[in-house]
Amino acid sequence: MRLGALEAGGTKMVCAIGNERGEIEKRISLPTETPEITLPAMEKFFRENAVEALGIGCFGPIDLNRASATYGYITTAPKLAWQNCDIVGYFRRALNIPVGFDTDVNGSALGEATWGASRGLENSMYITIGTGVGAGIVVNGKLLHGMLHPEAGHILLKPHPKETYEGKCPFHKNCFEGLAAGPAIEARWGAKGVELADRKEVWELEAYYIGQALVDYLMVLSPQKIILGGGVMHQEQLLPLIRREVKEQLAGYIVTKELEDLESYIVLPALKDNQGIMGALKLAVDEWEMSLQTPGDRVN
Repeated sequence: MRLGALEAGGTKMVCAIGNERGEIEKRISLPTETPEITLPAMEKFFRENAVEALGIGCFGPIDLNRASATYGYITTAPKLAWQNCDIVGYFRRALNIPVGFDTDVNGSALGEATWGASRGLENSMYITIGTGVGAGIVVNGKLLHGMLHPEAGHILLKPHPKETYEGKCPFHKNCFEGLAAGPAIEARWGAKGVELADRKEVWELEAYYIGQALVDYLMVLSPQKIILGGGVMHQEQLLPLIRREVKEQLAGYIVTKELEDLESYIVLPALKDNQGIMGALKLAVDEWEMSLQTPGDRVN
């Protein structure tokens, strides 16, 4: 099959052509301008490459309820030009093909679950820690949605006893994103993370918050593997510190074979920077298969 994949971000749109085996043939990157500019440019790329289905992993919030009148819309996104944008409907009408749709971080979770570090596992979690914090959650082999989609970056955390920074999030201050995302690191320490690589105290504090969040997720969701991606995780010294914090904060409460080997349980993405676009390919495959069962749904 010839499939289209779109990793839709607030800064750039990555479009790719691939197949049902997750093999990527070509890709382009376009700046995220207004829908009036960006959508036709992406449509042109997918039309010229004659794709049979398209998968979109999208920044949000988005509407994933297929029974909703605004299914497939970007809803209250902070990028104002894209609020209430019917991105799925646009591509369905323009290309007349099935269009799969989910959050960008769910796309990454799906990519890793299909071809990457969590392949073969029924329950796993992918967390991105970068400009923001988000999580994609696979439960019993399916992506978790619920009433909207998980906003796991906004769980509330207990500040470190020596913390002096109130938090970056305008809604919660002391949520995971507010205390540990890239902008929080810069606001707290006065420099970007890449400039602080040799500051041990920076990464020990970061590991404290990430470890605390992982313990919370572990207690509630009991994933078989946790995958950590995003720009913050490019700091190689961080992963061992996170594993140490998880062990300390769990305090021996849960004992499983997975937790006996934290080096295999808390890992970096196996697909490097391709997990999102490969997850979008899987969204396209799944939507194509669904369209064969309900062919009348192919065109909106």
